[in-house]
Amino acid sequence: MPECPPMCPPADADLGAMLSIRRFEYAVLDLLGRGLISGTTHTCLGQEYIPVAVESLLRPDDEVFSNHRGHGHYLARYDDPAGLLAELAGRVGAVCGGMGGSQHIRRAGFISTGIQGQLVPVAAGAAFDLRRTGAGAVSVAYIGDGTWGQGVVYEALNLAALWRAPLVVIVEHNGIAQSTPTHAQMAGTVAGRCAGFGIRHVKLVDVDIQRIRTTLAPLVAEVRHDGAPLVVEFETVRLGPHSKGDDTRTPAQLDAVAGRDWYARCRAAFPEQVDRLDAVATARIRDVVDEVLARPLIGAGHG
Repeated sequence: MPECPPMCPPADADLGAMLSIRRFEYAVLDLLGRGLISGTTHTCLGQEYIPVAVESLLRPDDEVFSNHRGHGHYLARYDDPAGLLAELAGRVGAVCGGMGGSQHIRRAGFISTGIQGQLVPVAAGAAFDLRRTGAGAVSVAYIGDGTWGQGVVYEALNLAALWRAPLVVIVEHNGIAQSTPTHAQMAGTVAGRCAGFGIRHVKLVDVDIQRIRTTLAPLVAEVRHDGAPLVVEFETVRLGPHSKGDDTRTPAQLDAVAGRDWYARCRAAFPEQVDRLDAVATARIRDVVDEVLARPLIGAGHG
């Protein structure tokens, strides 16, 4: 991975959002381990900066299509840790009434699913409809590098290019698909595949929010204006396991991944700011956990 230039001091709001997502994900893993959340979950540890950067370029009338690793996407859009945690824990106030769990969330302007590639053609269709309205809204689909093994992705890109649908595909390329390294499951490159459809592609290795925005703002504005789809590939890391404990990487590989974490770089550069805001985020999520777990379970005499 190419070296990133030194980070700029992040705005408190941006860093606070990233840290809140991270502390939420740590809390989820803790609650899973204690049996207070059922099922499974897929954290976005290491990738928090991506939805925070992308969301700042979006409008309320844009449509966001997320995936199985979508807590950060949801929290960046709505800043609703209590509603999301209640959904995971089956408590009153759950954003989907406890029916969606970790992977299947629906709210106005947002939907996620655990099925790889499923929502990319849906996002393309939504983008086509948004183009017909002429309001300049865009459809945003988050996928990982492993999703490029799904044929529906290429069908969707083909139609989006033909229809000039305002579709933005955000690729969180963390180098591993469940437990399979990308080099062992993907031939060629994301850029090469986009070129086959004549779709603009940009690859980002930076973790600096300000520079990411500066790069993407005119590209997203162009999608709004002329409808040509765009694929943005973030070369990032996945700090945690695929879901709860299924991580086959060696200790050396995990150490290398941790060395590329945005948090480590940011804290080394801006220790006072990170420590101050991390304390706030930690306390906030702790209070959310306590409050949500004090709520009744859904179905225990409550709706």
